[in-house]
Formats: sequence, C-alpha cells, structure tokens
Amino acid sequence: MHFFVGIIFPILISIISGGGVLLMAYLFLKKTGDREIRASQIELKKERQKHFLPMRVEAYQRAALLMERIHPGSLVMRLHNAGLPAKKLQTDLLQAIREEYDHNVSQQMFVSPQAWDMVRNSKEETIKIINLAGSQMDATALSTDLAAKIFEVVAEVGKLPTEITVEYLRKELQELF
Repeated sequence: MHFFVGIIFPILISIISGGGVLLMAYLFLKKTGDREIRASQIELKKERQKHFLPMRVEAYQRAALLMERIHPGSLVMRLHNAGLPAKKLQTDLLQAIREEYDHNVSQQMFVSPQAWDMVRNSKEETIKIINLAGSQMDATALSTDLAAKIFEVVAEVGKLPTEITVEYLRKELQELF
C-alpha cells in the first residue's frame, strides 16, 4: 500500500495532469485552427466574388437581352420582310431564336439553375407561339399574314414567358447586391 501511495499515485496524478494539459492545448489549437480556416474561407469567397461578380452581372444582362431579342414582337419587327412567304418568315424566326440561344448558352454558368430553366423554357414557349401562328397559315400566306397572326396570339397569351423571365432575372440580380 505504501508503494502505491509513494510511487504510483504521484505518477497517476502526473499522467492525468499532463493529459489534461494536452487536451486543453489540443482543444485550444483546434479552435484557433478552425477559426483561421473559417477566416480563410471567408476571404477566399470575397476574392471569388470580386472576380466573378462582374461576370455574373454580365450574364444576367445578356440573359435579359436574349429574352428581349427573342420576344415575338421584337423578332417580327427585326426580321419581317413584306415580300416573303409566311413559311420563310417562320423559318427565319425559328432560326433566329436558336442562334440567339446558342450564342448565349454559356451564360448558364453564371446564373442560377432556376433562372436558366426559365430562359430555356421561354425560348421553347416562344417557338411554340411562332409554330402555332405558322400552323394557321395556308400555303399562299405572306409574311405580313404570319406577323399579324403572331401579334394576335401574343395578345391572347397576355404576359409572355420572355417578359416573366426578364422580371425574374432582374429580381434575382438585385438579390446579389
């Protein structure tokens, strides 16, 4: 018993004390390290924002411009030629939509997935509007007939998907700031 109290007890106390000191040091260093990691992550995020924010703003601008350029009214005004057959104008309108979309497809990297889904869906809905108007044309119809029918369909639809998407893009962009 005297052996236990004289030798082992002080060793146990030293081991427990040392373990406590080591545990405290570990916890302190871990907490300090975690804090430094969080600070580094915040700084890195700020740096990324500084570099990517201008690209994101430009992407939202280009997506909104895409919506304006594929708006049925804008397309008809830009591509209408009174001497063309209706089917030729329809083909030209659809080609213009696809080219505009393809030209801007990389913008999806900088806008939210929801925003890009709306852009893509707006493109598809615009194609449907033009095809619907085109399906109501007879073989001898001229581009002026198709243009009039497109404007008629647009009036029936009310708020177009392209207009709704522009509003969404504007709102989402404002949330970035």
